[in-house]
Amino acid sequence: MNERELINWIRQQGGTDSEGILVGPGDDCAVLASGDGVLLVTVDQVLAGVHVDIARAGGRAAGRKAMARNLSDIAAMAGVPFVAVASVTLPKGDEALGCEIYAGLREAAEAFGCPIVGGDVATWDNPLTVSVTVLGKMPAGREPILRSGARAGDAICVTGALGRSWQSGRDLTFTPRLAEAAELVSRATPSAMIDLSDGLARDLRHLCDASGTGAHLQAGAIPLAPGADLAGALGDGEDYELLFTLPRAEAEAVAATGLAGTPVTILGEMTTATELLMTDSTGTGPLPETGWEHRT
Repeated sequence: MNERELINWIRQQGGTDSEGILVGPGDDCAVLASGDGVLLVTVDQVLAGVHVDIARAGGRAAGRKAMARNLSDIAAMAGVPFVAVASVTLPKGDEALGCEIYAGLREAAEAFGCPIVGGDVATWDNPLTVSVTVLGKMPAGREPILRSGARAGDAICVTGALGRSWQSGRDLTFTPRLAEAAELVSRATPSAMIDLSDGLARDLRHLCDASGTGAHLQAGAIPLAPGADLAGALGDGEDYELLFTLPRAEAEAVAATGLAGTPVTILGEMTTATELLMTDSTGTGPLPETGWEHRT
């Protein structure tokens, strides 16, 4: 059983049919009823040697990444971060690393008005682990943008540029696209959205699976980060850009100006068929089944 199969098995176990659970496993955040509004809940982790090279990056960068990954999930729902809690397990004998981790966590949290209100610290005879949970809210009158609302004919759009995030160190310095998401929903009616953590090809497949649609990408339209190639844009992952769908006319208006100073590119469109296709200089064929794999 691989990681994706395990996640699918967990989702099939049920237990999330309480009336207070509006959206359970399978989206960027869980959505819970809370008074007259909703609460967004997301959790993510950073493991030394898997998500970050501590010797290269240092503890502060690792802490910042752990918080920013979660803030990116809140952005994918077009929400606003509220508070965070963090759990850090440090290698024995390197307890001072905890101060660096906290500094990075707090740096990212304070930049987006998301105070750290609690957590836990422990030590063990293994590499560093950092787990962060962020709670978010939706502004009055706004519904969370889910992965499941895309419709055939919608344009597929992405913020920023893709590829070589891990190799370039951009995975440690990226800015969660909270401002871009807020501007997007103020100007247009996105039908679905996801943040790109596992690579364009895999995360688009997640969005299509949730929406019951297919997709057709134009390879030449995919924006490449410096030094990246098409394969990297499709599969490197760790980009933390927003991938979203919306009606073509609205997509063209958004792409013409970008969002909060970030470029927006139209990559293709959603289709009625459930297959994922890509057209490049050689013709049209299946979208490669590629994506980020946890490094060891």
